[in-house]
Amino acid sequence: MKAYVFPGQGSQFVGMGKELYESSDLAKEMFEKANDILGFRITDIMFNGTDEDIKQTRVTQPAIFLHSVILAKTLGENFKPDMVAGHSLGEFSALVANGTLNFEDALRLVFARALAMQKACEATPSTMAAILNLDDAVVEKICSNIDGIVVPANYNCPGQLVISGTVSAIAEACEKLTAAGARRALILPVGGAFHSPLMEPAREELAKAINKTIFNTPSCPVYQNVTAKAVTNPEEIKANLIAQLTAPVKWTQTMQQMLADGATSVTEVGPGKVLQGLFKKIDKDLTTFSA
Repeated sequence: MKAYVFPGQGSQFVGMGKELYESSDLAKEMFEKANDILGFRITDIMFNGTDEDIKQTRVTQPAIFLHSVILAKTLGENFKPDMVAGHSLGEFSALVANGTLNFEDALRLVFARALAMQKACEATPSTMAAILNLDDAVVEKICSNIDGIVVPANYNCPGQLVISGTVSAIAEACEKLTAAGARRALILPVGGAFHSPLMEPAREELAKAINKTIFNTPSCPVYQNVTAKAVTNPEEIKANLIAQLTAPVKWTQTMQQMLADGATSVTEVGPGKVLQGLFKKIDKDLTTFSA
């Protein structure tokens, strides 16, 4: 069974999508449609902007979504997923890939999500940190005993768990996790505490937009971040997508479930090769591809 996976925030780079735009009429048409929908030329920033420009949440999220979705569309007949998943933001790309959302609606939702998250980040000084080589249960326990908001946010692979919360609580957690034996506790260069209770205002805002959008029955299951299980019911997909903003990304569990359900190859569609690397940590013999 062929699994297709889509990356999230952090995979962006200046120049992303430029080759696609120049080599495919379909890609060019879709990028230009995106410029019209967003009301600014995101392609100018993607192709020729600075690292600072492309790191803004309002740009990063639609940029990665566009790169992934347009790349998948240009694969034409070769694109036949049996199962899909996306890391955080990548879940929106996965939902276009399996027909749950159309391109235009998904782009509008991604942009609404990006603006809402940026606003939530500006409201409270917050951040995230990657904790390496420590058991998930130890990280969970230490976080739960800290006075202040700090929670597990991204279960990326065994031995790599990202935590999210207020600046002071993250600093305290990093200190205690290092003392408990973490090889590294690395503060990440992100705008705020994604996948934590601090994203509640953004979740409420996104819920309004999602509830006004048509979700179709997908052509294949999506393994969603919130449950790490195969989902095909549009209403369930919708609820999980809303919950995702304040809930942890269960990527370790998602990869394990996709493999248990029969995935024989994994193709990463979008910028970078991060997700392939994470799959290899679960099963080093797995066949992986870059689209």
